[in-house]
Parts: sequence; structure tokens; C-alpha cells
Amino acid sequence: MRTSKVSVLVPLYNEEEFVETLLERVLDAPIGGMELEIVVVDDGSTDGSAEVVAAMAARHGDVIRLVRHDRNRGKGAALRTAIEHATGEFAIIQDADLEYDPREYGKLLDPLVSGEADAVYGSRFMFSGERRVLYFWHSVANWLLTGLCNLVADLNLSDMETCYKALRMSLLKSIPIRSDRFGVEPELTIKLARREARIYETAISYHGRSYSDGKKIGLKDAFEAVYVIFRYAWTRDIYRASGPGILEAFSGAARFNRWMADTILPFLGKEVAEIGAGIGNLTKVLIARRSRYVALDIDEEHLARLKARFHHRPRLEVRHCDLGNPEDFAPLAGQMDSVVCLNVLEHVEDDQTGLRNIHTILKSGGLAIILVPHDQRIFGAADRALGHYRRYSHEELRQRMEQAGFEVRRIVDFNRISRPGWYISGCLLNRADISPLALRTFDRFVWLWRRIDHLLPWPPTSIIAIGAKQ
Repeated sequence: MRTSKVSVLVPLYNEEEFVETLLERVLDAPIGGMELEIVVVDDGSTDGSAEVVAAMAARHGDVIRLVRHDRNRGKGAALRTAIEHATGEFAIIQDADLEYDPREYGKLLDPLVSGEADAVYGSRFMFSGERRVLYFWHSVANWLLTGLCNLVADLNLSDMETCYKALRMSLLKSIPIRSDRFGVEPELTIKLARREARIYETAISYHGRSYSDGKKIGLKDAFEAVYVIFRYAWTRDIYRASGPGILEAFSGAARFNRWMADTILPFLGKEVAEIGAGIGNLTKVLIARRSRYVALDIDEEHLARLKARFHHRPRLEVRHCDLGNPEDFAPLAGQMDSVVCLNVLEHVEDDQTGLRNIHTILKSGGLAIILVPHDQRIFGAADRALGHYRRYSHEELRQRMEQAGFEVRRIVDFNRISRPGWYISGCLLNRADISPLALRTFDRFVWLWRRIDHLLPWPPTSIIAIGAKQ
């Protein structure tokens, strides 16, 4: 059985007096038998902090890793570096002072390990432990910043500014962090909310320092936090990679998704498998009135998003599935009467194997609904960003499906209206992304596009094949 690993991320700046004791406590922290990794990023310390950590790393080289910045860049920058070097399944952000107690790691990790949470915040204001009583105005500022961040992110956190945050590492690595200083706290919180992450809070003890003891955060950082909150109030900058970002952009195109869903709904039965469900843009429309709905995807972050987004749907199953891997399809062999595969087949290098896998899980006479991008002549930068291997002609798609054992009953042209824009953006301008503003504008007029699409004289952007298992 694989042992999970916890990566403790420690941004360090001028904590020579405390960092050795802190690391000793982290080494002794209760983490439920998981493997421990400590990544310390010295952010240009001018005292002996880095040397203290280097000496400890020499004694615990299998656990402690030291990375150095050549100059002080801020907590957010140090966290970015620590995330890049971390290899664990879970991450705990740990300040290098002694304000937070590593003996409470279990509280932070339990909801993550059980699969209930994607992120856990250790709250200093949920009273269930010890906390040092300090500055009134500091607590008022924290309350105001947390309230403002909650307003923007639509959350009800009690302590957004807490320095104890535990997260699934794959989620943390997929989020772009732009803030260099303490603005990382509201930025990360807002982006987690935009990603619909399941955020939990747990009460922790807090042994805060006074400014005479070396506390570093001050009024300037409070103003920066306000700036960051407003900066990311309407952000869609929530994925590091462009491909998932395009999926996120399409999540706001409800009318377009409805158009696509309405086109394939007449072919769906009661037991449906959706391959490449992504973040659920089509799932939320197609799942209604199904006796069984199996959402399949290869991306672990998409699977986590699906589980969080549709946790209230008892007939939904969420499974990891690689369209190119026959072993992933074996447990579902012959069980489904419909398979939906929209904008997925072009991502598989061996698409013939993918089609045979779809054939495997269908009952006799079951239908496969396969939507793919049309026409290799408009293959462009957006296709490459999305990981497409190809675009299909009608005849190519028909031949591949027949070779996999399908009787192709019809091929439907879909979405002619977007072809000129796709060609200009991806081929002529070589743009790898899709503007959320342009997509929202396009989506506003879907009512019109649906009425005139079949009248347009040029080829479609996509084609949909309906094939029956023989």
C-alpha cells in the first residue's frame, strides 16, 4: 500500500532564533504515519537563519530541504518556490516562527486524508484551544479583511489571514500565485473559492508574537491585502495551464453548453457514461432524469471538482478513466446504454483504442455520441494548448468508428458560427487562449446562433457522430 507524503512548506526570513526549534517540532509532529518532507525557502535572510537550516538539513537530509533566494522577495514568492520543489500529496504552510503549533497537524490533515476537504484553514478565532491575547486593532483588521475577502469569494471563513493552511498538493500546484508578499493569503483564498474547492476550518491554538518579539506583518500589509482582494474579485486567473483555463471559461457559457446538450439529448438513454467530464459543464445539464450517470476523467483536479460540485447527486459516480487505457474500462464492460464523449477523442494519440474502449462499455445496441473538432485546416494555437492531436473530417471519423465496431447512423454538423473566429484567433493571430469576455459575448447571442447556424455557407467547427454498438 502506497504511503502518502506530507510536504511542510516553510517560508523563512530572519528567524535565526526560532527556526531550529520550529523544525524540531515539525519533525516530531503527528502526521498519521505518513512520510514527511520539509521544504524551507530562505527568502534572503540577513541573519544566520539559512545556516541554521543548512546544519539541520545535513543531519536530516532525507527530510529537510533548503532552497535559497538571493534576495528578499516576500512570503508569496517564497511559497511559490517551495511549491515548485515539493513532492508530497498534501501540503501544510508553516511559518518559521513559533506562533503556530505543529502538534496540531492532525487537525489540519484529517479532513484532507478522509477526502472530505480540498483545503483546511486553521482558525485562531474558533475558540477551542489556547491563544495569546494580543492587539485589539490587529484583530479588528483581521476581521475586516476576512469579511471583505468572504464578500468577494462568497465564503464564511472566520480567519482568512491564518498562516496555517493545508491543501491537496495537486490543487495547490495548479493555482497560479502572483502575490509576492502577504497578499498571498487573500489571493489563494479567492482562487480556491473560484475553483469551488471544499474549504474546511478547524480550531487551532495560537501563540502570537508582539512586534517587539519580531512580528513582521503590519499596516502596509493590510492595505496590500485590500488591494489584492479587489484585484482578484473578478479573476478567472485560477489555473496555471491554459487548457483547464479554457474549460473554466466555457463554464460561464451556459447558453452554449445548453445548445450542445440539447443537440445530443435525443440520443441519450437512462444509463450514461460521460468520458472527459472535465469540471462538469455538460454534466449538470445531462444528468437530469438518468437512472445512472458515470462521470469519467483522467485529471485528478477535475475529478475532485466533480465530486465537490455534484456531491448532492446520489446517482452520479465519479471515476478516474484514461480513454486510451482498456484496463480503466473493464469494470464498466457492457453496462451503459449511452456514452457521451465530447471534445475528448482528439486528445488521445491512439484514438482507435479509445473508440474500442467506448464500444466495450456499451450494451448491445447502445449509442456512442462522439463530438470532435472538425477540419485539420483550422488546427491552430488553441488546439495545441488544449492538447489536441488532430481535427477530423466526416469521412475520417466515420471510418474510425466503423473500424471499432460501430454502425454510424448519422454525423451532425455543429457550431458553424464560431469557425471564422477560431481560425482568426488560433491560426492567424496564433492565440492559445480564449478570451472570457469574448466567450461571454458570444454566449449572449446563442439564441440567434442556434437559429441561423444551419444556414451558414462554411463548414462547422465541430461534428457529432452517433454510432450504435453492433
